[in-house]
Amino acid sequence: MSGRRHSLGGSIAAHAILGAYTIIALFPVFVIVINSFKTRKAIFRAPLQLPDETSFSLIGYETVIKQGDFLLYFQNSMIVTVVSLTLVLLFGAMAAFALSEYRFRGNTMMGLYLALGIMIPIRLATVAILQLMVATGLVNTLTALILVYTAQGLPLAVFILSEFMRGVSDDLKSAGRIDGLSEYRIFFRLVLPLVRPAMATVGVFTMIPIWNDLWFPLILASSEETKTVTLGAQVFIGQFVTDWNAVLSALSLAILPVLVLYLIFSRQLIRGITAGAVK
Repeated sequence: MSGRRHSLGGSIAAHAILGAYTIIALFPVFVIVINSFKTRKAIFRAPLQLPDETSFSLIGYETVIKQGDFLLYFQNSMIVTVVSLTLVLLFGAMAAFALSEYRFRGNTMMGLYLALGIMIPIRLATVAILQLMVATGLVNTLTALILVYTAQGLPLAVFILSEFMRGVSDDLKSAGRIDGLSEYRIFFRLVLPLVRPAMATVGVFTMIPIWNDLWFPLILASSEETKTVTLGAQVFIGQFVTDWNAVLSALSLAILPVLVLYLIFSRQLIRGITAGAVK
């Protein structure tokens, strides 16, 4: 009886801690969204108050759409994020399958080499990356960002997916080979469907840093035609005057893709995280 009470108490405490952390994490998002629908005076007078009939205003969204070329910035961010995420998941899954399935000389060293990419921040090589992009003529292009983000996301993708792929039944893959399936069909038709939770986990952890990044867009793609959402929001931040309505509205719109991604992959994400914890 005491063991059940102890287990129940521990569960309540864990849920209380997680609930408190969720509130703390979502509070800044809540403040940004509610203030994006207020007048400038209301933002500074009562930042935590919900908009009412006297403080409600859409001037920030109107400014973002009319003056900030936000639709272009949003399109650039979507292109860079979707293409980079697709390449990371595809190449990361293929590399993870090769490392987990085949035994060859240098297999362990290759895995360790890829794992170094998790421990060493890619920003340390910013100067070398910039020199390479200048030499290849890719500065102020979305291709430069896609290449950098793909290289940035691959180490984590290979590390996570290889662990999950080692758990896929060897009997299943052997049966596929006996039936005459090629290695590509085994990979796409048998293995990938079984590691969808891990793919969702990698997708979320890869997409958010790409979407929120300001460093590489500022250095590699700062022209008006290639600006991303995070860089485009800086248009409304001046040295002397800042249009806080537009800034908060731009940030609120930039949050939407992240929320949509979470809602789509939330179930697979939770399964992937819990499966990794069980292992």
